[in-house]
Amino acid sequence: MEKALLITVDPGFREEWTPEEKAEELKELVISSGAKVINEEIVKRSEISPALYIGKGKAEEISDICAEMDINVVVFNNELTGTQQKNLEEIIEVKTLDRTQLILDIFARRAKSNEGKIQVELAQLLYLLPRLKGEGILLSQLGGGIGTRGPGEQKLEVDRRRIKARITKLKEGLESISTQRETRRKKRYDFSLLTAAIIGYTNAGKSTLLNSLTGSDVITEDRLFSTLDPTIRAYILPNKQKIMLSDTVGFLNELPHHLIESFKATLEEVIEAGLLIHVIDASHPKCVQHKKAVYDVLMELGAEHKPIIHVLNKIDKIDNEKEAERLSQEFGGIPMSALKKIGLERLIDRIVLFMSDIMADINIYIPQHNIKAINFIHEHAQIFKKEYIGDKVYIEAQIPSRLKPIVEKMIETQ
Repeated sequence: MEKALLITVDPGFREEWTPEEKAEELKELVISSGAKVINEEIVKRSEISPALYIGKGKAEEISDICAEMDINVVVFNNELTGTQQKNLEEIIEVKTLDRTQLILDIFARRAKSNEGKIQVELAQLLYLLPRLKGEGILLSQLGGGIGTRGPGEQKLEVDRRRIKARITKLKEGLESISTQRETRRKKRYDFSLLTAAIIGYTNAGKSTLLNSLTGSDVITEDRLFSTLDPTIRAYILPNKQKIMLSDTVGFLNELPHHLIESFKATLEEVIEAGLLIHVIDASHPKCVQHKKAVYDVLMELGAEHKPIIHVLNKIDKIDNEKEAERLSQEFGGIPMSALKKIGLERLIDRIVLFMSDIMADINIYIPQHNIKAINFIHEHAQIFKKEYIGDKVYIEAQIPSRLKPIVEKMIETQ
Protein backbone atom coordinates (compact mmCIF):
# COMPACT_ATOMS: atom_id res chain seq x y z
CA MET A 1 0.00 0.00 0.00
CA GLU A 2 1.41 3.36 -1.05
CA LYS A 3 1.74 6.16 1.49
CA ALA A 4 0.26 9.41 0.22
CA LEU A 5 0.53 13.10 1.03
CA LEU A 6 -2.41 15.15 -0.24
CA ILE A 7 -2.08 18.78 -1.30
CA THR A 8 -5.08 21.07 -1.78
CA VAL A 9 -4.37 24.63 -2.91
CA ASP A 10 -6.54 27.40 -1.43
CA PRO A 11 -6.73 30.22 -4.02
CA GLY A 12 -7.97 32.66 -1.36
CA PHE A 13 -11.32 33.53 -2.94
CA ARG A 14 -14.79 32.21 -2.15
CA GLU A 15 -15.95 29.09 -4.05
CA GLU A 16 -18.93 26.74 -3.75
CA TRP A 17 -16.62 24.11 -2.28
CA THR A 18 -14.35 25.16 0.56
CA PRO A 19 -10.71 23.97 0.49
CA GLU A 20 -11.54 21.65 3.41
CA GLU A 21 -14.44 20.07 1.49
CA LYS A 22 -12.28 19.62 -1.62
CA ALA A 23 -9.58 18.07 0.54
CA GLU A 24 -12.08 15.63 2.06
CA GLU A 25 -13.24 14.45 -1.37
CA LEU A 26 -9.63 14.07 -2.53
CA LYS A 27 -9.00 11.90 0.52
CA GLU A 28 -11.96 9.66 -0.43
CA LEU A 29 -10.59 9.35 -3.96
CA VAL A 30 -7.11 8.39 -2.75
CA ILE A 31 -8.52 5.79 -0.36
CA SER A 32 -10.61 4.41 -3.25
CA SER A 33 -7.40 4.04 -5.25
CA GLY A 34 -5.94 1.75 -2.59
CA ALA A 35 -3.37 4.13 -1.08
CA LYS A 36 -3.02 5.09 2.58
CA VAL A 37 -3.33 8.77 3.45
CA ILE A 38 -0.43 9.69 5.76
CA ASN A 39 -0.74 13.46 5.74
CA GLU A 40 -2.82 16.27 4.24
CA GLU A 41 -1.99 19.91 3.64
CA ILE A 42 -4.01 22.93 2.51
CA VAL A 43 -1.64 25.40 0.84
CA LYS A 44 -2.71 29.03 0.53
CA ARG A 45 -1.64 30.35 -2.85
CA SER A 46 -3.28 33.39 -4.48
CA GLU A 47 -1.05 33.21 -7.59
CA ILE A 48 -0.30 29.98 -9.41
CA SER A 49 3.33 29.40 -10.34
CA PRO A 50 3.69 28.35 -14.02
CA ALA A 51 6.76 26.30 -13.05
CA LEU A 52 5.62 24.57 -9.85
CA TYR A 53 1.96 25.52 -9.25
CA ILE A 54 3.01 26.23 -5.64
CA GLY A 55 6.06 28.10 -4.36
CA LYS A 56 9.55 26.58 -4.42
CA GLY A 57 9.89 26.89 -0.65
CA LYS A 58 6.63 24.95 -0.12
CA ALA A 59 7.77 22.27 -2.58
CA GLU A 60 11.00 21.84 -0.61
CA GLU A 61 8.98 21.64 2.63
CA ILE A 62 6.83 18.89 1.07
CA SER A 63 10.03 17.05 0.12
CA ASP A 64 11.17 17.14 3.75
CA ILE A 65 7.78 15.82 4.95
CA CYS A 66 7.95 12.94 2.45
CA ALA A 67 11.45 11.98 3.58
CA GLU A 68 10.53 12.21 7.26
CA MET A 69 7.27 10.23 7.00
CA ASP A 70 8.43 7.76 4.33
CA ILE A 71 5.81 9.02 1.87
CA ASN A 72 6.17 7.77 -1.71
CA VAL A 73 3.39 9.59 -3.59
CA VAL A 74 2.13 13.19 -3.50
CA VAL A 75 -1.34 13.91 -4.92
CA PHE A 76 -2.35 17.45 -5.90
CA ASN A 77 -6.04 18.38 -5.86
CA ASN A 78 -5.89 20.13 -9.23
CA GLU A 79 -4.59 19.49 -12.73
CA LEU A 80 -0.85 19.99 -13.19
CA THR A 81 0.84 20.77 -16.48
CA GLY A 82 3.59 18.45 -17.66
CA THR A 83 6.20 21.07 -16.76
CA GLN A 84 4.79 21.60 -13.26
CA GLN A 85 4.69 17.87 -12.60
CA LYS A 86 8.26 17.35 -13.84
CA ASN A 87 9.61 20.24 -11.78
CA LEU A 88 7.76 19.18 -8.64
CA GLU A 89 9.06 15.62 -8.90
CA GLU A 90 12.63 16.90 -9.25
CA ILE A 91 12.30 18.82 -5.99
CA ILE A 92 10.09 16.45 -3.97
CA GLU A 93 11.86 13.34 -5.30
CA VAL A 94 8.75 11.13 -5.13
CA LYS A 95 6.02 10.33 -7.62
CA THR A 96 3.66 13.31 -8.03
CA LEU A 97 0.12 13.00 -9.40
CA ASP A 98 -2.75 15.36 -10.00
CA ARG A 99 -6.47 14.81 -9.48
CA THR A 100 -7.12 13.74 -13.08
CA GLN A 101 -4.46 11.03 -12.95
CA LEU A 102 -5.94 9.81 -9.69
CA ILE A 103 -9.44 9.54 -11.20
CA LEU A 104 -8.03 7.74 -14.24
CA ASP A 105 -6.26 5.26 -11.98
CA ILE A 106 -9.51 4.47 -10.17
CA PHE A 107 -11.25 4.07 -13.52
CA ALA A 108 -8.49 1.67 -14.62
CA ARG A 109 -9.06 -0.43 -11.50
CA ARG A 110 -12.84 -0.56 -11.98
CA ALA A 111 -13.02 -1.23 -15.74
CA LYS A 112 -13.87 -4.88 -16.38
CA SER A 113 -15.51 -4.91 -19.79
CA ASN A 114 -13.71 -4.41 -23.09
CA GLU A 115 -15.61 -1.16 -23.56
CA GLY A 116 -14.61 0.15 -20.15
CA LYS A 117 -10.96 -0.67 -20.74
CA ILE A 118 -11.00 1.07 -24.13
CA GLN A 119 -12.54 4.19 -22.61
CA VAL A 120 -9.99 4.28 -19.78
CA GLU A 121 -7.04 3.83 -22.14
CA LEU A 122 -8.37 6.55 -24.44
CA ALA A 123 -8.75 8.98 -21.52
CA GLN A 124 -5.25 8.17 -20.27
CA LEU A 125 -3.66 8.71 -23.68
CA LEU A 126 -5.53 11.99 -24.19
CA TYR A 127 -4.21 13.10 -20.82
CA LEU A 128 -0.70 11.88 -21.61
CA LEU A 129 -0.34 13.32 -25.12
CA PRO A 130 0.40 16.96 -24.18
CA ARG A 131 2.75 15.77 -21.40
CA LEU A 132 5.15 13.72 -23.51
CA LYS A 133 7.95 16.31 -23.35
CA GLY A 134 8.80 15.79 -19.70
CA GLU A 135 10.45 12.76 -18.19
CA GLY A 136 9.77 13.04 -14.50
CA ILE A 137 9.68 10.16 -12.05
CA LEU A 138 6.17 9.16 -13.19
CA LEU A 139 7.21 9.05 -16.85
CA SER A 140 10.50 7.22 -16.41
CA GLN A 141 10.02 4.68 -13.62
CA LEU A 142 8.42 1.30 -13.97
CA GLY A 143 6.49 -0.08 -11.03
CA GLY A 144 3.10 -0.44 -9.45
CA GLY A 145 1.01 1.98 -7.46
CA ILE A 146 -1.60 4.56 -8.28
CA GLY A 147 -1.25 6.44 -11.54
CA THR A 148 0.65 3.67 -13.35
CA ARG A 149 -2.16 1.46 -14.67
CA GLY A 150 -3.77 1.33 -18.09
CA PRO A 151 -1.59 2.10 -21.12
CA GLY A 152 1.54 1.26 -19.12
CA GLU A 153 5.10 2.51 -19.33
CA GLN A 154 5.73 0.96 -22.73
CA LYS A 155 3.34 3.49 -24.31
CA LEU A 156 5.09 6.40 -22.62
CA GLU A 157 8.21 5.72 -24.69
CA VAL A 158 6.59 5.71 -28.10
CA ASP A 159 6.52 8.87 -30.15
CA ARG A 160 3.63 11.27 -30.40
CA ARG A 161 2.57 10.00 -33.82
CA ARG A 162 2.10 6.43 -32.62
CA ILE A 163 0.10 7.59 -29.62
CA LYS A 164 -2.15 9.65 -31.91
CA ALA A 165 -2.60 6.57 -34.10
CA ARG A 166 -3.57 4.55 -31.04
CA ILE A 167 -6.06 7.24 -29.98
CA THR A 168 -7.61 7.11 -33.47
CA LYS A 169 -7.92 3.32 -33.26
CA LEU A 170 -9.51 3.48 -29.80
CA LYS A 171 -12.01 6.10 -30.99
CA GLU A 172 -12.91 3.84 -33.92
CA GLY A 173 -13.48 1.00 -31.46
CA LEU A 174 -15.76 3.16 -29.37
CA GLU A 175 -17.58 4.28 -32.51
CA SER A 176 -18.26 0.61 -33.30
CA ILE A 177 -19.57 0.07 -29.77
CA SER A 178 -21.70 3.18 -30.13
CA THR A 179 -23.19 1.78 -33.37
CA GLN A 180 -24.06 -1.48 -31.62
CA ARG A 181 -25.70 0.48 -28.79
CA GLU A 182 -27.70 2.46 -31.34
CA THR A 183 -28.94 -0.77 -32.93
CA ARG A 184 -30.09 -2.07 -29.54
CA ARG A 185 -31.74 1.25 -28.72
CA LYS A 186 -33.56 1.17 -32.08
CA LYS A 187 -35.00 -2.25 -31.20
CA ARG A 188 -36.12 -0.96 -27.80
CA TYR A 189 -37.70 2.06 -29.49
CA ASP A 190 -39.53 -0.09 -32.04
CA PHE A 191 -41.17 -1.98 -29.20
CA SER A 192 -41.67 1.20 -27.20
CA LEU A 193 -39.45 0.05 -24.35
CA LEU A 194 -38.79 3.04 -22.16
CA THR A 195 -35.18 3.39 -21.04
CA ALA A 196 -34.65 5.07 -17.68
CA ALA A 197 -31.04 6.02 -16.92
CA ILE A 198 -30.08 6.04 -13.25
CA ILE A 199 -27.70 8.95 -12.75
CA GLY A 200 -26.12 10.69 -9.80
CA TYR A 201 -22.98 11.71 -8.00
CA THR A 202 -20.49 8.94 -7.37
CA ASN A 203 -21.38 6.75 -4.37
CA ALA A 204 -24.96 8.10 -4.20
CA GLY A 205 -26.43 4.58 -4.36
CA LYS A 206 -27.30 4.14 -8.05
CA SER A 207 -26.26 0.49 -8.28
CA THR A 208 -28.01 -0.29 -4.99
CA LEU A 209 -31.22 1.16 -6.42
CA LEU A 210 -30.87 -0.92 -9.59
CA ASN A 211 -30.32 -4.05 -7.49
CA SER A 212 -33.31 -3.31 -5.24
CA LEU A 213 -35.65 -2.72 -8.18
CA THR A 214 -34.56 -5.59 -10.41
CA GLY A 215 -33.01 -8.14 -8.07
CA SER A 216 -29.68 -7.76 -9.86
CA ASP A 217 -26.28 -8.29 -8.31
CA VAL A 218 -24.36 -5.26 -9.60
CA ILE A 219 -21.31 -4.66 -7.40
CA THR A 220 -21.98 -2.06 -4.69
CA GLU A 221 -19.33 -0.71 -2.36
CA ASP A 222 -19.08 2.31 -0.09
CA ARG A 223 -16.38 3.97 -2.19
CA LEU A 224 -16.16 6.35 -5.12
CA PHE A 225 -16.63 4.97 -8.66
CA SER A 226 -17.35 1.40 -7.51
CA THR A 227 -19.25 0.97 -10.80
CA LEU A 228 -17.68 2.00 -14.09
CA ASP A 229 -19.06 -0.32 -16.77
CA PRO A 230 -22.68 0.40 -17.79
CA THR A 231 -25.33 -2.11 -16.76
CA ILE A 232 -28.82 -2.47 -18.28
CA ARG A 233 -31.59 -4.53 -16.67
CA ALA A 234 -35.22 -5.09 -17.61
CA TYR A 235 -37.94 -4.29 -15.08
CA ILE A 236 -41.67 -5.06 -15.27
CA LEU A 237 -43.87 -2.34 -13.81
CA PRO A 238 -47.11 -3.16 -11.95
CA ASN A 239 -49.05 -2.18 -15.10
CA LYS A 240 -47.12 -4.94 -16.95
CA GLN A 241 -45.06 -2.46 -18.93
CA LYS A 242 -41.43 -3.39 -19.41
CA ILE A 243 -38.79 -0.70 -19.00
CA MET A 244 -35.01 -0.88 -19.30
CA LEU A 245 -33.04 0.54 -16.38
CA SER A 246 -29.43 1.54 -17.05
CA ASP A 247 -26.85 2.17 -14.34
CA THR A 248 -24.24 4.77 -15.33
CA VAL A 249 -20.81 5.89 -14.16
CA GLY A 250 -20.98 8.29 -11.22
CA PHE A 251 -20.49 12.00 -11.79
CA LEU A 252 -18.01 14.15 -9.86
CA ASN A 253 -17.45 17.82 -9.11
CA GLU A 254 -15.30 19.42 -11.82
CA LEU A 255 -15.09 16.18 -13.80
CA PRO A 256 -12.40 16.89 -16.42
CA HIS A 257 -13.87 17.61 -19.85
CA HIS A 258 -11.78 15.02 -21.72
CA LEU A 259 -13.04 12.33 -19.33
CA ILE A 260 -16.59 13.16 -20.34
CA GLU A 261 -15.52 13.00 -23.98
CA SER A 262 -13.83 9.62 -23.51
CA PHE A 263 -16.83 8.14 -21.70
CA LYS A 264 -19.51 9.40 -24.07
CA ALA A 265 -20.06 5.86 -25.37
CA THR A 266 -21.25 4.98 -21.88
CA LEU A 267 -23.00 8.28 -21.29
CA GLU A 268 -24.99 7.86 -24.51
CA GLU A 269 -27.42 5.85 -22.38
CA VAL A 270 -28.08 9.12 -20.53
CA ILE A 271 -28.37 11.10 -23.76
CA GLU A 272 -30.83 8.65 -25.35
CA ALA A 273 -32.86 7.77 -22.24
CA GLY A 274 -36.53 8.70 -22.16
CA LEU A 275 -36.39 9.29 -18.41
CA LEU A 276 -33.64 10.13 -15.91
CA ILE A 277 -33.72 8.91 -12.32
CA HIS A 278 -31.39 11.17 -10.36
CA VAL A 279 -30.17 9.53 -7.15
CA ILE A 280 -29.02 12.02 -4.52
CA ASP A 281 -27.27 11.05 -1.28
CA ALA A 282 -29.51 13.05 1.07
CA SER A 283 -27.27 12.26 4.04
CA HIS A 284 -24.23 13.94 2.48
CA PRO A 285 -23.54 17.51 3.66
CA LYS A 286 -22.75 18.56 0.08
CA CYS A 287 -25.87 17.06 -1.51
CA VAL A 288 -26.92 20.43 -2.97
CA GLN A 289 -23.52 20.84 -4.61
CA HIS A 290 -23.64 17.22 -5.77
CA LYS A 291 -26.90 17.96 -7.56
CA LYS A 292 -25.33 20.97 -9.29
CA ALA A 293 -22.30 18.90 -10.36
CA VAL A 294 -24.64 16.33 -11.94
CA TYR A 295 -26.54 19.05 -13.80
CA ASP A 296 -23.25 20.53 -15.04
CA VAL A 297 -22.44 17.18 -16.70
CA LEU A 298 -25.99 16.88 -18.07
CA MET A 299 -25.62 20.33 -19.64
CA GLU A 300 -22.34 19.29 -21.26
CA LEU A 301 -24.12 16.23 -22.67
CA GLY A 302 -27.11 18.30 -23.81
CA ALA A 303 -29.45 16.21 -21.63
CA GLU A 304 -30.46 18.79 -19.01
CA HIS A 305 -34.04 19.14 -20.33
CA LYS A 306 -34.97 15.46 -20.14
CA PRO A 307 -37.80 14.32 -17.82
CA ILE A 308 -36.23 13.63 -14.44
CA ILE A 309 -37.29 12.03 -11.16
CA HIS A 310 -35.25 12.99 -8.11
CA VAL A 311 -34.62 10.32 -5.50
CA LEU A 312 -33.38 11.33 -2.04
CA ASN A 313 -31.46 8.21 -1.12
CA LYS A 314 -30.00 7.16 2.25
CA ILE A 315 -32.83 9.00 4.01
CA ASP A 316 -32.53 6.44 6.82
CA LYS A 317 -29.19 8.01 7.76
CA ILE A 318 -30.85 11.34 8.60
CA ASP A 319 -31.99 11.33 12.24
CA ASN A 320 -33.67 14.74 12.07
CA GLU A 321 -37.15 14.31 10.54
CA LYS A 322 -37.49 18.05 9.89
CA GLU A 323 -34.24 18.05 7.92
CA ALA A 324 -35.44 15.09 5.86
CA GLU A 325 -38.71 16.90 5.14
CA ARG A 326 -36.87 20.11 4.24
CA LEU A 327 -34.65 18.29 1.76
CA SER A 328 -37.65 16.54 0.24
CA GLN A 329 -39.36 19.89 -0.37
CA GLU A 330 -36.21 21.59 -1.63
CA PHE A 331 -35.38 18.87 -4.17
CA GLY A 332 -38.96 17.86 -4.95
CA GLY A 333 -37.69 14.32 -4.61
CA ILE A 334 -38.82 10.97 -3.26
CA PRO A 335 -37.37 10.10 0.17
CA MET A 336 -35.87 6.64 -0.05
CA SER A 337 -33.43 4.09 1.25
CA ALA A 338 -32.49 1.93 -1.72
CA LEU A 339 -30.56 -0.41 0.57
CA LYS A 340 -33.49 -0.98 2.94
CA LYS A 341 -36.05 -0.73 0.10
CA ILE A 342 -37.87 2.14 1.81
CA GLY A 343 -39.81 4.32 -0.64
CA LEU A 344 -39.46 2.04 -3.67
CA GLU A 345 -43.23 1.94 -4.14
CA ARG A 346 -43.38 5.74 -4.49
CA LEU A 347 -40.67 5.68 -7.14
CA ILE A 348 -42.42 2.91 -9.05
CA ASP A 349 -45.72 4.83 -8.89
CA ARG A 350 -43.95 7.93 -10.25
CA ILE A 351 -42.52 5.92 -13.16
CA VAL A 352 -45.95 4.43 -13.90
CA LEU A 353 -47.43 7.94 -13.87
CA PHE A 354 -44.78 9.07 -16.35
CA MET A 355 -45.55 6.04 -18.51
CA SER A 356 -49.25 6.88 -18.55
CA ASP A 357 -48.45 9.99 -20.59
CA ILE A 358 -47.05 7.84 -23.39
CA MET A 359 -49.79 5.19 -23.29
CA ALA A 360 -52.88 4.73 -25.46
CA ASP A 361 -56.22 3.01 -24.79
CA ILE A 362 -57.40 0.21 -27.05
CA ASN A 363 -60.87 -1.39 -27.25
CA ILE A 364 -60.52 -4.10 -29.82
CA TYR A 365 -62.05 -7.34 -31.18
CA ILE A 366 -59.49 -9.95 -32.24
CA PRO A 367 -60.22 -13.28 -33.99
CA GLN A 368 -59.39 -16.07 -31.56
CA HIS A 369 -57.11 -17.74 -34.11
CA ASN A 370 -54.92 -14.58 -34.22
CA ILE A 371 -52.70 -15.89 -31.44
CA LYS A 372 -49.84 -13.60 -32.46
CA ALA A 373 -51.84 -10.41 -31.84
CA ILE A 374 -53.32 -11.71 -28.56
CA ASN A 375 -49.91 -12.71 -27.22
CA PHE A 376 -48.46 -9.37 -28.29
CA ILE A 377 -51.10 -7.52 -26.29
CA HIS A 378 -50.55 -9.75 -23.27
CA GLU A 379 -46.84 -9.05 -23.40
CA HIS A 380 -46.93 -5.29 -23.90
CA ALA A 381 -50.25 -4.02 -22.51
CA GLN A 382 -52.07 -3.66 -19.25
CA ILE A 383 -55.36 -5.52 -19.77
CA PHE A 384 -58.45 -4.21 -17.96
CA LYS A 385 -61.12 -6.43 -19.58
CA LYS A 386 -61.08 -9.58 -21.68
CA GLU A 387 -64.16 -11.40 -23.02
CA TYR A 388 -64.73 -14.22 -25.51
CA ILE A 389 -67.59 -13.31 -27.86
CA GLY A 390 -68.27 -15.90 -30.51
CA ASP A 391 -65.10 -16.53 -32.47
CA LYS A 392 -63.49 -13.28 -31.26
CA VAL A 393 -61.80 -11.92 -28.15
CA TYR A 394 -62.78 -8.48 -26.91
CA ILE A 395 -59.95 -6.67 -25.07
CA GLU A 396 -59.84 -3.34 -23.27
CA ALA A 397 -56.27 -2.40 -22.45
CA GLN A 398 -53.65 0.29 -22.26
CA ILE A 399 -50.60 -0.03 -24.49
CA PRO A 400 -47.61 2.19 -25.40
CA SER A 401 -48.73 4.67 -28.05
CA ARG A 402 -46.17 3.52 -30.63
CA LEU A 403 -47.43 -0.07 -30.38
CA LYS A 404 -51.08 0.71 -31.06
CA PRO A 405 -50.61 0.90 -34.87
CA ILE A 406 -48.68 -2.41 -34.74
CA VAL A 407 -51.62 -4.15 -33.04
CA GLU A 408 -54.07 -2.65 -35.51
CA LYS A 409 -51.94 -3.83 -38.44
CA MET A 410 -51.72 -7.36 -36.96
CA ILE A 411 -55.51 -7.51 -36.95
CA GLU A 412 -55.95 -6.02 -40.41
CA THR A 413 -53.63 -8.58 -42.01
CA GLN A 414 -55.46 -11.56 -40.47
